[in-house]
Amino acid sequence: MALGFEEEVWWSREAQPQRHTWCEEAPFHLVETQVAAKDPEAKAMACSGLYLPQCQQRLWRFVWGRPVRAVTWLFLAWLTTYVAAQGQRTLVLMWDHASWHSSQEVRQWIRAHNRTVKQRGGCRLLRCRLPSKSPWLNPIAPQWVQGKRAVSEPVRTLAVAELRQRICTYDNCALEDLIVQEDC
Repeated sequence: MALGFEEEVWWSREAQPQRHTWCEEAPFHLVETQVAAKDPEAKAMACSGLYLPQCQQRLWRFVWGRPVRAVTWLFLAWLTTYVAAQGQRTLVLMWDHASWHSSQEVRQWIRAHNRTVKQRGGCRLLRCRLPSKSPWLNPIAPQWVQGKRAVSEPVRTLAVAELRQRICTYDNCALEDLIVQEDC
C-alpha cells in the first residue's frame, strides 16, 4: 500500500516568489518580468503533483489549461498505473477540498476504476480528504514553495518548456507529457 499527498499548483512565468537575502554590498533585487502580449505560451502552468513520503518521491504532471475535474481523473489514471507498476495494490490518496476533487465525475471515475481493479487487478484508489483550511497537514505544500524559489529566474522570463524542465530537474522526477484538456 502506498500513501500519497496530492495537490495542484500554478507555476507562473511572471511572478517571482518571495525571497530573503543578505549581502554586504547592495541588496539583491529580483527584476519584475512580464510575458509579451503576443507570446503564444501561457503565463502560468498548472501542475498536479503527488508526494510519496515513504520513498521521498514526487510525481508531477503539468496541465495545458486549468486543473479541472476532467484533468483530475486523467491524472489519477496515470498515478494508479504508475503505482501499480511499482508493485503496490492500493494508493491511499490524501487531498484537500478542491471542488474538482469531490465532483460527481471524479467520484464516478474512482468507483468505476476500483470496480475494474477488483475484477482485473491493478492499483485501487482510496481517497482521504484533509480537513478544510489546513494546508500545513499536506507535506507537499512547502515543497511547492521551495521549488518555486529554486527554479525562478531573476532577470528574464522562462519559456514553458524550460520552466517544466527546471522543476523536474530540481525535484529529480521524470518530465512527463502534458495532460491536455479535451476542450482546449
